[in-house]
Amino acid sequence: MRFEKTKSAGYLANHMARLFAQALHERIAPLGIVPGQFPALLALWERDGVTQKELVARLDIEQATMANTLIRMERDGLIRRTRHPSDARAQQIWLTAKAKDIRDEAYQEANDVNALALSGLSEAERSNFIDYMGRIIGAMQDD
Repeated sequence: MRFEKTKSAGYLANHMARLFAQALHERIAPLGIVPGQFPALLALWERDGVTQKELVARLDIEQATMANTLIRMERDGLIRRTRHPSDARAQQIWLTAKAKDIRDEAYQEANDVNALALSGLSEAERSNFIDYMGRIIGAMQDD
C-alpha cells in the first residue's frame, strides 16, 4: 500500500497548522505571547474569570496541557488566579492589564496571518474552505 502525503488530508492539515503557528509566532512574539497561549487568550478575551476546567472544555485541550499553558501565562504576566467564590477547589482565571492591552494588536496579527494564508482563494473559496474545516472538525469530534 502506498501513502501519498500530497493527497492526505491529515498530513496537509498538520503541515498547514505548523505553517500557521510559525507565521503567528513571528507576529505575536513581540507582544510577549506564543501560539500555544493564543487559544486560551482568545477564550479569556471573550469571557474573563473562568475556571481551568471551563477552559479545557471550551478549547478541547488536555488538562495537563492547559495547566502548563496557564503556568507559563501566569509567569509571563498575562493572567492571575483567584479563589473561586463558591468552589474551594477551583480558581478563576483573570486577564491582567498586560493581556487586555495587547488584545487588539493580537487580533490584528492573527487576522493578517489568515489573510495571507487565504490570499490565493476567492471570497467564495474562503467561505467554503472555512465551512469545510468546521465540518471536518465536527466529524472528528463526533468520532
